[in-house]
Amino acid sequence: MPCRTMSRFTLRSPQSLFAPVTTGCIYFVAAMLSLLVSRFEGGLAFIWGANAFLMAELLTSRVAYWPRAILACGVASMAATAIFGMGPAAALPMALINVGEALIVAVICRHFLNDRAVTGSVRPLVVFILALCGVADVVTGLAAGSVAALQTPVGFWPSWLQWYTGHALGGLTCTPILILLMQGEFGRWMRETPTATKIEALALLALFTLVTVHIFYWARYPMLFAPLLPLVLIAFRVGHIGAAASIVILALIGGMATMSGTGPLMIIPASLGERVQAFQFYLALSFLLSMPVAAELNGRRRLFQMLQESESRFRAIAEHSGDVVLDISMDGIIEYASPSALEQIGCAPDLLVGQAAANLVDPQDRAAVIAVHRQAMAQPGSVHKVEFRPLLASSDLECCEMVSRAVVDERGQSHGVVSMIRDISRHKARQRALQQVAARDSLTGADSRRAFLEKLDAEMERALQGARSSLLLIDLDHFKLVNDRYGHNAGDRVLSGFVQRLRPELRNFDSIGRLGGEEFAILLVDCDSHGASLMCERLRARLAAPIDVNDRGEAISITFSAGLAELDGRSTRSAMLEAADKALYHAKHSGRNCLRLAA
Repeated sequence: MPCRTMSRFTLRSPQSLFAPVTTGCIYFVAAMLSLLVSRFEGGLAFIWGANAFLMAELLTSRVAYWPRAILACGVASMAATAIFGMGPAAALPMALINVGEALIVAVICRHFLNDRAVTGSVRPLVVFILALCGVADVVTGLAAGSVAALQTPVGFWPSWLQWYTGHALGGLTCTPILILLMQGEFGRWMRETPTATKIEALALLALFTLVTVHIFYWARYPMLFAPLLPLVLIAFRVGHIGAAASIVILALIGGMATMSGTGPLMIIPASLGERVQAFQFYLALSFLLSMPVAAELNGRRRLFQMLQESESRFRAIAEHSGDVVLDISMDGIIEYASPSALEQIGCAPDLLVGQAAANLVDPQDRAAVIAVHRQAMAQPGSVHKVEFRPLLASSDLECCEMVSRAVVDERGQSHGVVSMIRDISRHKARQRALQQVAARDSLTGADSRRAFLEKLDAEMERALQGARSSLLLIDLDHFKLVNDRYGHNAGDRVLSGFVQRLRPELRNFDSIGRLGGEEFAILLVDCDSHGASLMCERLRARLAAPIDVNDRGEAISITFSAGLAELDGRSTRSAMLEAADKALYHAKHSGRNCLRLAA
């Protein structure tokens, strides 16, 4: 497609002062030839390819180069118009109109094709055609028709029609071909195409040339449709390069025949200018027939190549990956399994093909895995993850993670899923170990504050259903004196020993946690305030014996103050902690070493 900026062979460098001069000279030659051979009625030229060159220059260069190219072509247009066209009076306005046409097309293409579409694709081609024929030539034709009506005998509307047909058809036919040349597509095709394909292309172009010569010089009957068959064949077999070459051949042979008064268009009872317009229209139709087909085929060929490369990469990764890679159909049937399936899940890949992927999953996790498969199908382009326990596994495989993504066709519709299964057993084990470490106070072995509060939240949910449990807040009496007299190491021994003394008295489903410093909390499950009070006295009795504070045999006896609150399912966790803390406050101000109940 014409509207793409890329690395290419061009006749100029944006930094070179010689480049604009070269651009202007080429534009002047093209404009001069058009005016000399096709200004049949003394007005505008019926054939105009100079602006096609300028459009190709703008569409294949950086915006920074545009002002110099436009200025050079503007000067060239003024010179050609003044010498060979409508004279000096029309030189400046016609120069502005000419460069304006090319600039409009370039700006529209750059605006709508900022994704830099690939050369030969259909969408950029459509944008270019609409920009040229639907906007630029309509607008500039009004200005050109007005100038021609003032400077020549030709009226406004005939002049507008001459401008529109000559510029639109010339731009359609020449601009894409010039862009392919400037982008180096022809040279790249010659370097990269196999010799057999080159020979086939030359044979097809030779056949097309013979058919075209026969139609325009030898045929007794008008058979303009005859070149279309080899033209389409060339588009299919050779691509957009072959289609462009065919259009050039058709333009040269048919144009010379029509200009010399021979060929099938001579049956038109009209002037030479009108016959030239008819030929340009025929040429444009041939272009619109072959180039979009070639562009679509070129895109499909490129897509197929990308798919082949992607398939090769996928197979290489799948064959050597330690993870299990599965291709799963829409209905959940395994269509491909990588070799690692034998090592990971203990089943040969060939035996997995044709089986339901859900059969690899523990029945308790199948619903979640099937749901993720359906989500991947419904949302192509997104990645979906699920963890599951395998039904059959080798080694120490206990838990897997499946990452799934839909495979889509050219219409973007899902037709299967690629899933990667990896062993996360070690990760889960480390996660559990970290959770256990985080759930325990490193000094005393009691629950950490966070872990204890989570258990308290769960028990309050049970209390809402009618369970009767109690919360006991404990603070060691005069603990600061222990640290001041014996040191912090002794204080740590007291804290650790305190928990070890109390733990045997607690039931398996009770919990003791360290909330901070010397403050602890005990959650007594299914135990009302009366039972909790009795439990508290038993705990106090277990602290009767002194606790060793160092290796020298020194030991001290400790006591604790406690606040008791029976859990109320209608209250919040903060409210329950606050109630127990108030009761603990009253215990400490009542002489310590006692229990107080929350109000």
